[in-house]
Amino acid sequence: VESLAANKLDLAWLGGFTYVQAKIMTKGTAVPLVQRAEDAKFLSRFITANPAIKTLADLKGKTFAFGSPSSTSGHLMPRYFMIKAGVNPDKDLKNIAFSGAHDATAAFVASGKSDAGVLNASVWDKLVADKKVDASKVRVFATTPPYFDYNWTVRGGLSMALRKKITDAFLKLDPANPQHKAILALQRASKFITTKSSNYDGIQQAGISAGLLK
Repeated sequence: VESLAANKLDLAWLGGFTYVQAKIMTKGTAVPLVQRAEDAKFLSRFITANPAIKTLADLKGKTFAFGSPSSTSGHLMPRYFMIKAGVNPDKDLKNIAFSGAHDATAAFVASGKSDAGVLNASVWDKLVADKKVDASKVRVFATTPPYFDYNWTVRGGLSMALRKKITDAFLKLDPANPQHKAILALQRASKFITTKSSNYDGIQQAGISAGLLK
């Protein structure tokens, strides 16, 4: 975010929350170009290995793990939806840990280091598919409503011609082409679609409501 604002980067892969931070820091000049189709309806999953936890309300008095403090799917949006559900993380939870990464959150919960945690839905699905988490012990007990998340953002001073070339390159990625399929697989994307700043207004409001943005 700081490098974009200082014109040290032309292009950056940002989460929804970090994009909003970049938008604020660059006074609206940083421009989101494309996102994965999956990012238009992104989800976070709340997980636990504790049989007593069945709803968000059951988290009161329990230990809990978020991911990185600046993570959209591992902190901001789950925190926002917890508050909306009547659970104030700072007051109602026994202890909050920041694991630093989605897979680390799953490990915290699996090991009993935290009673519950929350992570990016696509990472959870991949951990289960790769058998890196025992789904018979660690389970999903709640899922957030959908929200916009990751995007590729460019700095404000980049020419319109270059912005178009970058956008077109992403939009042309075709899963039927083996080389393109490999690139899409690296980003866990079915395809890329265009995006715009206003898609992230909800995240900005969530940041303000959760006290993480002014």
